[in-house]
Amino acid sequence: MIGPQQRRSFPSVLLSLFLAISTAVFAVAPAPELPDPGNPSMTRDQQKQLGLQAAAEVYKQMPVLPDSSVETKYIRSLGERLVATIPPDHSWPFEFHVVAQKEINAFALPGGPMFVNIGTITAADNEAELAGVMAHEMAHVYMQHSAKQQQKNSLLGGLAGLAGALAGMGGGAWGSLAQAGIQFGAGTLMLKYSRGDEAQADAVGAIILWKAGYNPVALADFFQKIEKQGGGSGPQFLSDHPNPGNRRTAIENEIRDWPPKHYSGNSAEFSKVHKDAATVRAYTAQEIADGAKTGRWAAENRKNGAVLAGAPADNTASPRIPSVPYSQVEPSENFRTANLGAIAIDRPENWQVSGGGQSATIAPSAGASEAGIAYGVVIRSEQAPAANMDATQLASAIVQNLRSGDPNMKQVGEAESLTVDGSAAASTELETISPMVGHDGKPQRERDWLVAIPRGRTAVFLVFVSTLSDYDRLRPTFEKMLQSIQF
Repeated sequence: MIGPQQRRSFPSVLLSLFLAISTAVFAVAPAPELPDPGNPSMTRDQQKQLGLQAAAEVYKQMPVLPDSSVETKYIRSLGERLVATIPPDHSWPFEFHVVAQKEINAFALPGGPMFVNIGTITAADNEAELAGVMAHEMAHVYMQHSAKQQQKNSLLGGLAGLAGALAGMGGGAWGSLAQAGIQFGAGTLMLKYSRGDEAQADAVGAIILWKAGYNPVALADFFQKIEKQGGGSGPQFLSDHPNPGNRRTAIENEIRDWPPKHYSGNSAEFSKVHKDAATVRAYTAQEIADGAKTGRWAAENRKNGAVLAGAPADNTASPRIPSVPYSQVEPSENFRTANLGAIAIDRPENWQVSGGGQSATIAPSAGASEAGIAYGVVIRSEQAPAANMDATQLASAIVQNLRSGDPNMKQVGEAESLTVDGSAAASTELETISPMVGHDGKPQRERDWLVAIPRGRTAVFLVFVSTLSDYDRLRPTFEKMLQSIQF
């Protein structure tokens, strides 16, 4: 039986109990916040410049819709909604563009330029899925993954420096892009991310989606859809975005304790653009690759008014070293020893040495300029990309990375084994466009002799450079220099 005193206190007991239950039931974690992206060695200005360089190449090598198209206007509007969720002190000058390509793909470049394929718009079942792909790519920029990629592997840094020195092997812009894991090929642009990068982009992208009012699970839904497709457009997209694991489970676990929110559905604009995108003339990756070789897309983009605002000046379109007679680059028969720190090498006394230590160039003054090296040898000493690589594996890795940074380069023949100062080495020949014009004022071919020498965790590689027309008479000099090397 409840006594009078107990009856008087009963309402307060119920109230306390109700408050306790309410607190337990309705207590939620605070709203998710974007993580600190960190501070890679590449500055913000350098990342912006790198992104503009890559975006300028996209406009040369892919069909881009003009800003006036309904697809571009919509993607830009959707992108701006996502960007608004990022604190200004960690945001970037994002720009949004659409590529007329059938395959599913989307990529965001350092500094903010983002490109979404028509195939991605038509493949999305709803606006949240499309926003999910864009938020994922935006997260790569926010976390500065390309800038961090640059400092992960010192060999790539050496290769970028090598490409910049040669210029005929892709120039400074191409070398910098390859260094950050940005590659053009097969009618598309590829950014090489690790599974850790992908997991982080999923997590950050989920926060961006939630803050913008979209269901974060839609991000995982779109990736799962592509994986189920198997053939066709899936493999290329997934090769750039390696699966970090069970995306859906990871995202569901992440958002479980976030505050409840009413998520946005499809907008009228999405339905309209989704329908219109199916009528846009789009091209396959192979068609785009073929068109890039002839300069078709650069011309058509200009004609259609698809122009990149703020694009850097094109300093890599053609060679910039004037032609000189062979007598001005001919090596002297007298040799002198150059001590470069990692190695000592004999060189013609009329060829000058620049640099030393991990990076050096030996070239005749008339065969080199700020535009690149047309005659001579470029030498690099870097950390090997992996332990216990043999010489052939090292040469193959270097060739692969150099070719990814230069669409004009091709390998001539297979790698051959040799010995340099008692160390196993491998060599192969390459061809590309020389930074020196021919005697007729037109571009001419360049022949390069790559020699790769693994030494434990260190990789030493040399590229002997000549125009194709003079390569055979310079080869004996190159061989004499190589035979003189002492570690």
